Amino acid sequence: MNEHTNLLIIGAGPAGLAAALAAAPRAARIVLLDDNPLPGGQIWRDGPQAKLPNQAHRLREQVLACANVHWHSGTRVIANAGPNSLLVENAERGWQIHYERLILCTGARELLLPFPGWTLPGVTGAGGLQALIKGGMPVRDERIVIAGSGPLLLASAATAKANGARVLRIAEQASLAAVSGFAAQLPRWPHKLLQSFSLFDRQYRSASHVLAALGTDRLEGVRLQQHGQVVEIACDRLACGFGLIPNIQLGQALGCAVEQQALAVDAWQATSQPGVYAAGECTGFGGSERALVEGAIAGLSATGNRQAAQRLWRRRARWHAFARALNTAFALDPALKSLATADTLVCRCEDVPYAALAGHSDWRQAKLASRCGMGACQGRVCGAATTHLFGWQPSAPRPPFSPARIDTLLHLESDT
Repeated sequence: MNEHTNLLIIGAGPAGLAAALAAAPRAARIVLLDDNPLPGGQIWRDGPQAKLPNQAHRLREQVLACANVHWHSGTRVIANAGPNSLLVENAERGWQIHYERLILCTGARELLLPFPGWTLPGVTGAGGLQALIKGGMPVRDERIVIAGSGPLLLASAATAKANGARVLRIAEQASLAAVSGFAAQLPRWPHKLLQSFSLFDRQYRSASHVLAALGTDRLEGVRLQQHGQVVEIACDRLACGFGLIPNIQLGQALGCAVEQQALAVDAWQATSQPGVYAAGECTGFGGSERALVEGAIAGLSATGNRQAAQRLWRRRARWHAFARALNTAFALDPALKSLATADTLVCRCEDVPYAALAGHSDWRQAKLASRCGMGACQGRVCGAATTHLFGWQPSAPRPPFSPARIDTLLHLESDT
């Protein structure tokens, strides 16, 4: 049976939760859906070994207490089913949701760059390691190296140490000058300054990046370039992430304009498509504080409360300034584009090496010639990698956006 709602919110991270709470007083019916079992998104991911901040618990309880907010957990968007309608699916069924207004809070994912050995068992993303630990994966007494760029490295290390792991090294590719310059600005955001003290780790090294993961059948060690010298460290796990990139695929499929690899929005968080808003990290990475205020503005704007939304502009500007400082300090060194060798796999799903891609001029040509991006992840990993390596822009996804059951897809035909 199809579902109808005044406001549909895709994604229940900080932005989605804030949007639902802000919209609740004016919307007769709000549907909030996410593919995770509990609200919180990636940054507030719940699980057996997760320790959520009080703010996350409080916001989730407030939203779920609203009688007009209907929560769908473990639910994915499968296709655009026509004007103001999406086909969705959970573990039990598929159905269409018809909406009057839509807010995209689809978040971000890690940028994973290929390097020799990155497909070995024991190598994950930095955020991936954090999610696995929160989900219950034991890491007690394991030797872990964390590499890449951005504050997520420190957060991942803190989660690993809290669960008994031995973090041997945190390798940050940004220079000492860049990291120090960013740290010097943190007093402008006192909460972030206090947070940095709690996350500091004596194994942190700037101007350091991964060269290769070492091992035959699984990870045995890592080779790093550290301050111009090559060092090797024996370890059980390597977590390597080079920052975050916005999840824009659904927005692209709906025709929303993209700017600097993020969904473009105006002052009201409205996209280029009428009735479609976007908030949080799908509009650019900047932390949970930025996501919360953008979500609130989107929720207020979508329900016509522009006066209240405008009162939040100053707070949003403050966190946009933090995002600019963050992204400037941790901009990726161009040298990271040369990590992959000719035989390094770029597309893990279809076993496509770097050499098979280097001679092509764009994403479409490479995809047709090599099947890059045509595997299970549908280009979510290799598409972002090739954007960084070659400057290619993957085209908007075609439905189904995720693997789906036949009976779910039949809803499209029956509606027609």
